[in-house]
Amino acid sequence: MSTPIVECIPNFSEARRPEVIEAIVAAITSVPGVTLLNQSSDNDHNRTVVTFAGAPAAVEEAAFRGIQKAAELIDLNQHTGSHPRIGATDVVPFVPIQAVSMDECVAMARRLGERVGRELEIPVYLYEEAATSPERVNLENIRRGQYEALKEEIGVKPERKPDYGPERVGPAGATVIGARHPLIAYNVYLNTDDVAVAKAIAKAMRHSSGGFRFVKGLGMLVEGKAQVSMNLTNYRQTPVFRVVEAIRREAARYGVAIHHSELVGLIPQEALIDSAVWYLQLDGFTPDQILETRLQAAQAAASAQTSFLDDLAAGTPAPGGGSAAAYSGAMAAALVAMVARLTVGKKKYAEVEAQMNEILLQAERLRAELTKAVEEDAAAFEKVMAAFKLPKDSPAQEAARLQAIEAATLEAARVPLATAQKAVSVMALAERAVALGNLNAVTDAASAVALGRAALTAAGYNVRINLNNLQDRAAGDEILAQLTALEERAARLEAAARQSLQERGGIAAA
Repeated sequence: MSTPIVECIPNFSEARRPEVIEAIVAAITSVPGVTLLNQSSDNDHNRTVVTFAGAPAAVEEAAFRGIQKAAELIDLNQHTGSHPRIGATDVVPFVPIQAVSMDECVAMARRLGERVGRELEIPVYLYEEAATSPERVNLENIRRGQYEALKEEIGVKPERKPDYGPERVGPAGATVIGARHPLIAYNVYLNTDDVAVAKAIAKAMRHSSGGFRFVKGLGMLVEGKAQVSMNLTNYRQTPVFRVVEAIRREAARYGVAIHHSELVGLIPQEALIDSAVWYLQLDGFTPDQILETRLQAAQAAASAQTSFLDDLAAGTPAPGGGSAAAYSGAMAAALVAMVARLTVGKKKYAEVEAQMNEILLQAERLRAELTKAVEEDAAAFEKVMAAFKLPKDSPAQEAARLQAIEAATLEAARVPLATAQKAVSVMALAERAVALGNLNAVTDAASAVALGRAALTAAGYNVRINLNNLQDRAAGDEILAQLTALEERAARLEAAARQSLQERGGIAAA
């Protein structure tokens, strides 16, 4: 099961005092389970971007501690910088990375916003996916006029009413909190100090003034050079290379060129690969052609396999036979997929290519389902154990406990039954692969039949042991009838595969 991971990228209105940034980062990383990924400071912007990730609860707590520390150390009345801001902690986005939904990140943003408003008495505005009104989706709308305008207008203009916290600002200003998709903060420097050129190019790039749909941009002077500062909010719809080339052409109109560019924080690997493919004109390129990607995939697969086998060998009741059955079925499906791939595209087997393509699709679907069933079986067993541990101090509690045990036991029988059904489906595909597939892989297809049969047998044991503990005999008899029918079908498939193996391979199968 994938571990839930959320990324958080708070922007703090400070860069010129390293000791302040160190204190804020220390507050963030004081939360166990949080990993600091990056921090980037710009003196001209007078702004620092910190990137960290971890489990949702840890990330949410770390964000609060960062906001709290920034409020102690940053006074916006004394702050100057070229980047717009309304708060000591200006903006805090949560980004779903792995096994976390956008809705969960929205819930995190709202919980954090309520807490910041209540405990720190800082006004909080929700934006992007967490926004409570359409006009607050875009950050620039909330930040219009910056801290100085907000200080005058909050508590006076209805549109300045925060989502959480007081209708007044202190030295820490306000904070904007939300949830969004991955964003690329990307700056392009021009070989001129004429900031008017950067502003004109930024206007041509940003969506709000007629440019690219997922680009936000500003022109400013940084380190003595005109800079086009951008946020690319959807790099799949508006890729980096397209924006760069547009800036290059716009710059040429003014007789200038790109001097260099920079990233603020991190960038998804996919965005860089897309740019490389475009510039190199690599038609037909696929990501698995990258050496490191192929190596990492192989290492991850080996690690996952070793981890499961170690868990299976441990002195714990789960994972057990049911999970092993699902794992065997997944291996059988993988073998079927292999035989199909060795057959498709071969002239000798052109007549069966359509059938083998269909076998491949079904085998991959079953492989994914059986891989998932490895964890589902262990989870079903854990539910049975949890039901047995329920309190039984009173007749009502005992009745509830027995009912929970019955329901969990029934589920613990149904889960391996589903594995058995999938295992037989894999056997059917494997039998066809023995009869139709590449002759050089005929024994691999036969091995898939054997592994599928082993998965069925192991799953069947787990079904039966759970049926023995059921009080509802009718439900048990129905499940047993289904299992018996599967075993009868498996015997027929096994015999058919054996016959095809003998005919095609000349092998006297046992």
